[in-house]
Amino acid sequence: MAFSRVEQATLRANTLNVLSKTFGGLTAIMSLSLLAPYAFAVLNNERDQWTYLSIAGIGLIVGGLLFIRDIGDAKLRARQVFMLTTLCWLYASLFAALPLMLAGAKLSWTDAWFEAMSAITTTGSTVVSGLDQLPQSYLLWRGILQWLGGVGIIVMAMAILPFLQVGGMRLFQAESSDISGKFMPRSSHMVWAIARIYLLLSALIVLCYYVFGMSGFDAFVHAMTTVATGGFSNYDASFGAFNDTPALVWLGTLFMAASALPFVLYIRLLKGETRPLREDPQVRAFLLFLLVVIAALSLIDYFEEDGRSGFDAVTHTAFNVVSVVTTTGYASEDYTRWGSWAMMAFFYLTFVGGCTGSTAGGMKIFRFQLSQLLLRKQFLKLIHPSLISAQRYQDRQVDDSLLGSIVAFCFMYFILVAAVAFVLTLFGLDFMTAISGSATAVSNVGPGLGEIIGPAGNFLSLPDGAKITLIFAMLCGRLEIITVLILLHKRYWQY
Repeated sequence: MAFSRVEQATLRANTLNVLSKTFGGLTAIMSLSLLAPYAFAVLNNERDQWTYLSIAGIGLIVGGLLFIRDIGDAKLRARQVFMLTTLCWLYASLFAALPLMLAGAKLSWTDAWFEAMSAITTTGSTVVSGLDQLPQSYLLWRGILQWLGGVGIIVMAMAILPFLQVGGMRLFQAESSDISGKFMPRSSHMVWAIARIYLLLSALIVLCYYVFGMSGFDAFVHAMTTVATGGFSNYDASFGAFNDTPALVWLGTLFMAASALPFVLYIRLLKGETRPLREDPQVRAFLLFLLVVIAALSLIDYFEEDGRSGFDAVTHTAFNVVSVVTTTGYASEDYTRWGSWAMMAFFYLTFVGGCTGSTAGGMKIFRFQLSQLLLRKQFLKLIHPSLISAQRYQDRQVDDSLLGSIVAFCFMYFILVAAVAFVLTLFGLDFMTAISGSATAVSNVGPGLGEIIGPAGNFLSLPDGAKITLIFAMLCGRLEIITVLILLHKRYWQY
């Protein structure tokens, strides 16, 4: 579709106006959030207190001025929303990197950007070592970033991606409309409802962690990174620091799984509708998958590991399986030392992901379910060439164009994983580090496999070029790949 020069100029002006206002809002929110680490720095008499205050002060002034601008009735087309979404995540990661670079561990620019992108995409890969000795204010900022990223992901999944029809997400367009229409007349009300659920779940996790033995600070930070399925911890040992209290490990398992369920269903649950939570095909498939995998791997772990009790086998297998499948990225043990079977199993689990409408990353359960429908349709067509069958999912008819978008997404997903892994090998990484690093970045899981980037390691020793490659992979994975890659197509920039 061709636009006149006047229409093109109007579109550009609208895009810039909305972009500046959105950037202003993001800057103001993140600057206000910086006041929390500043308060901790003051209470603990940390030397970086003025760093946090300076960044927050400048950010509030600049962000506030941009946000209060009157942009009139600026409207964007779907094409501009792709760019706006991508630029918002890029900008947020760059702003978030400033305290990581100037305070605490005082990371290099590349390392700070990597840590920030990992945080707001809730990936959980880290370049920071010696976490146990870092100031509380610094650890708090990492947790806040993942928490903010988590709520942003839910809103994006429910309010933006379904209308952009990315990777089969239009299947949930009706669900979003039903929710906002039935309970909340405007989409902004849906956003606030999701935010309230997010806050309530966060508070519940804080309370449970604290009651069962975590310190107040640990409970607060780990609650933020649990509900966001982010996986940042205050300790190099990750959640293994709490292995002396099995109840905490089981609570972590439970809340990671709960955070990977669709948050829209929690809204309905509070409205007294329990049926959607019980009958949602995503939820049933997700929970059944977890139970089967945990049971199978627990048995293998029990018989393969000498001296391993049945309780320990189930406890640590359940925790680490749920952590990887929900793309949280905590680790209670270095499961790569369980044997080659564990390496292979956890590599496959890296791709699965949680439910759409949650904070989890990965390919998402519903895409596997729709792929199964496509296979079934092809088998039936081979057996009965003249048969015409309608495929249904969540009581909605699934047409060929939707199934085609699922196939395209899956194709792009694995092509991106392979391409990123190849680029990583050019920077000198071995095959295991490259392929698992690529998979964990695109799936937003966190730790990879092997001695370097496995659960007991981190990404600090990787070359800067490899880290920047992984930054791109984390962004693509979080934004469902096509949202970012479409910007690289020359036709996108033609009006």
